[in-house]
Amino acid sequence: MSLIKSVEELFTKHYGGTAKVVSFAPGRVEFIGNHTDYNQGPVIGAAINMGVSVALQRCEQTVFRFTSGLYPTVEVTDSSKQLVGKDSWVNYPLGVYNALLSRGLKPSGGFEMSIDSDLPHGSGLSSSAALELASAVALSKAYELDLSNEELALVGREAENNFVGVPCGILDQGVSACGKKGELVHIDCSTNSFSNIKLGEGYSIWIFNTHKKHSLVDSMYEKRHDECFEAAKELGVGYLADLTVAAFDSGKSKLSPDVAKRAEHVVYEIDRVNKVQELLLGADSCVKDVGALLFQSHRSSRDLFENSVPELDYLVDILESMPAVLGARLTGGGFGGAAMALTENTFTKVYAESVSSAYRGMFGEEPKVIHCWASDGARLIRS
Repeated sequence: MSLIKSVEELFTKHYGGTAKVVSFAPGRVEFIGNHTDYNQGPVIGAAINMGVSVALQRCEQTVFRFTSGLYPTVEVTDSSKQLVGKDSWVNYPLGVYNALLSRGLKPSGGFEMSIDSDLPHGSGLSSSAALELASAVALSKAYELDLSNEELALVGREAENNFVGVPCGILDQGVSACGKKGELVHIDCSTNSFSNIKLGEGYSIWIFNTHKKHSLVDSMYEKRHDECFEAAKELGVGYLADLTVAAFDSGKSKLSPDVAKRAEHVVYEIDRVNKVQELLLGADSCVKDVGALLFQSHRSSRDLFENSVPELDYLVDILESMPAVLGARLTGGGFGGAAMALTENTFTKVYAESVSSAYRGMFGEEPKVIHCWASDGARLIRS
């Protein structure tokens, strides 16, 4: 059954009738730009061909009802109040509703919403941002708002920052909002500006999720964040993105060894993002050269930022030896999680299974393998 049909049937089952508005928003992959976002640098991601769908109908009663394929129905009468515990998943669409109030949404009555997803559970493909964007598209249509997808990306981030309480950057929402088939999404995090870069349809993205997370992931992420800001302060800039490679190299002796390594990763990673953009926007798109930068990115994460783990390093090493693999790197925050590979379409499931088999031989269990490709962003399916 298709995701759209599933969410429509879920709506009918719980509320009766047919939803007036149906929307979809994709999950995302961080293509390159590891820890560059909060340093005000650029990042590149890909919206993928899996995501979250929402079916919605306004109602006269001032009540907000939510149901999903995973959780029982939740009924809310005060839309300004954050939920806790088992019902806290509702904070994502509720947060979007509240963010839209400041953008012209005139509250009148309530709504009924059903939610379903075909993103693999725990895959690290940002189902929360996909839910925010699918909700934003549906609510904007239902309440007759005329907002661009770029503005809806900001709505999603505002919902997550201010209502859910997660201080995320704009990567997840921006990519989910602005994806296009066969294209990557470039985000300048200093200005929240979005653009698309053609990748081509002859390429696939494979995700190998280790499901491994360092027990200190939250504190280590915070430590890296603080080290980056310490480096910027010591070097006399607001953010590491304000430094050129040459300026950093001339000043890095001022930094302690560990802080210098973290800053070197970020400054050179920003340079790699810029090079990827230049390569793909050039007259002769050089995707193979892009792959080399992905491998460089991983080695920098491993050796300088130290946010990789042996499982991820092993996957990237194996992938580098495989035919039709152009590049591979850890994707996301690191300290566990997933490796991403950019491949030609001749990389098949058989090759992916051989990677999984080698990994199982080393670590005793198989990674979760997901095959996807760059796809369109958040959109209205029916209204």
